[in-house]
Amino acid sequence: MQFPTTRMRRLRKNEKIRSIVRETNIYKEDLIYPIFFKDDLEKGQKEEITSMPGEFRYSLEDGVEFAKHLEELGLKSIIVFGVPLKDEKDKVGTPAFAENGIVQKAVRLLKQETDLIVITDVCLCQYTSHGHCGLIVENDDTDFGFEILNDNTLKFLAKVAVSHAEAGADIVAPSDMMDGRVGAIREHLDEEGFSNVAIMSYSAKYASAFYEPFREAACSSPGVGNRKSYQMDPSNAIEAIRECELDVIEGADFLMVKPGLPYLDIIKTIKEEFPLPLVTYNVSGEYSMIMAAIEKGYLTDKAILETLIAFKRAGADLIITNFAPYVLENNMLD
Repeated sequence: MQFPTTRMRRLRKNEKIRSIVRETNIYKEDLIYPIFFKDDLEKGQKEEITSMPGEFRYSLEDGVEFAKHLEELGLKSIIVFGVPLKDEKDKVGTPAFAENGIVQKAVRLLKQETDLIVITDVCLCQYTSHGHCGLIVENDDTDFGFEILNDNTLKFLAKVAVSHAEAGADIVAPSDMMDGRVGAIREHLDEEGFSNVAIMSYSAKYASAFYEPFREAACSSPGVGNRKSYQMDPSNAIEAIRECELDVIEGADFLMVKPGLPYLDIIKTIKEEFPLPLVTYNVSGEYSMIMAAIEKGYLTDKAILETLIAFKRAGADLIITNFAPYVLENNMLD
């Protein structure tokens, strides 16, 4: 049928009609909020993250209070990042797996004070003195004169994951992009009696320019060089399928594509290829550029919901996003 018999605008004539034919919806359960706990902050303190408008690093008590506030507004899940004391950082990231580390303390308090699903980021970058996601050794054949030691790093990542599980984490999320880390973490979790702790793998994590505000937030910029030898080349798509396939084989329970906005095609491809829950990370750079545009008056806050809808339409089941507080506090979702 053609016009005038077929009139597409019949299904758009008012909000009631539009709402019942809407193909893609976002619910509060779809959002995961990334929160930063900083070890040297006292109760009553929080630090503004200057590159991320409206975002803060929190003391333990204040971060948990904010998490409780978001839970009251309908948030179901949170992912925890830690900022350790600077003088405690070392070559192997010891604060990352310390029993009294900042993430471990935050997880225990969150589990005591909330009913949130607590996810933890498993990596070494903000805990190592050199700022890389794995152990390093000198190597003149590489871009910057040193090499990230893949296999040597795995046991340390596994120690981090186990320490988070011991603290009460529901899900651990390795973000390091070392080969084989999902398998190593799964093996050690099972050996230590944590077979019910799930793994949310940063499966297709690209070496992106959109991470810069996060690196300020987590104090995790590499001291020398970059992370291109372990994070994915933004030009590659087939490689993302291979990365996800390996993570599935090794025991991942969730897959992830990071960043989100420049990689909507990858989200769609991974969702079509694999029957696992798919997460996308609406990363700091995406958040900051939209918030900056809103503050300048170049955009309205309607751009926030449109961005989140794009992730869901592409195939994401869950979205890690710093927009969660804004969306919940402004009642933007059903």
